Amino acid sequence: MPDILTKQDGPVLHVTINRPDSGNAVTDDMVRELTRVIGEASKTSDIVVLRGAGKDFCVGRAGMGARPEVEPTAFARRNFSDVVFDAYGAMRNCPIPIVCVVQGGAHGFGCAIAAACDITIASDAAKFSVPEMAHQIMPTMVMSSFVDRVPRKAMAYLVYSMFEVSPERALSYGIVSDVVPAGKLDAHIDKLTDAMLKAPSISLRSAKEYVRTAPDMPVAGAVEYARNLHATINSAAEIRKPRT
Repeated sequence: MPDILTKQDGPVLHVTINRPDSGNAVTDDMVRELTRVIGEASKTSDIVVLRGAGKDFCVGRAGMGARPEVEPTAFARRNFSDVVFDAYGAMRNCPIPIVCVVQGGAHGFGCAIAAACDITIASDAAKFSVPEMAHQIMPTMVMSSFVDRVPRKAMAYLVYSMFEVSPERALSYGIVSDVVPAGKLDAHIDKLTDAMLKAPSISLRSAKEYVRTAPDMPVAGAVEYARNLHATINSAAEIRKPRT
């Protein structure tokens, strides 16, 4: 069975990291495939739901901390790291919203992609951490996924302490959107996606565009952008098309 599973359910693309016996620790090939799937999702779908199989969401990258026999040059290391940066970028730049479902451990890369998604719903049994420095790894890859989500002191605490934090703490840090009881997690996701699909596809995409772009703009520019986007989208024929 593939390590990255996809299932199309009408306008919703379900993507599952599928290595439950290893806590869904990802290999580089898995990250590349996840990046490809996310990059192509808008061709068939209006929403992506990303989850992990089994008890954990994703406990990080497989083999984290293993050192090569010959240390690569800085230039080679930058290219080697792009597989991860590309995954974060795919989630930010995907034209449609990505809903992340965290039922258990979300550590390292798992914590990073939970932060990078547009909406992240965690069960009350979830745990989050950034353990990279315990493995002699500079955690700036994970930190780059936090930079527009997580306040500075929260980022520093996660990185320096390497402690696991509760879903409620992750909510206060901006990694998580909401916390629900574990037994109600799937039902909550269904309710959320049903609510989102009441909006036209063009609205879902335009809202993501604004959320992705406007916070980095000066206030006056963000207001003007909102005004122009509002006028453009609300005058489009697509916004009045009922879903079939």
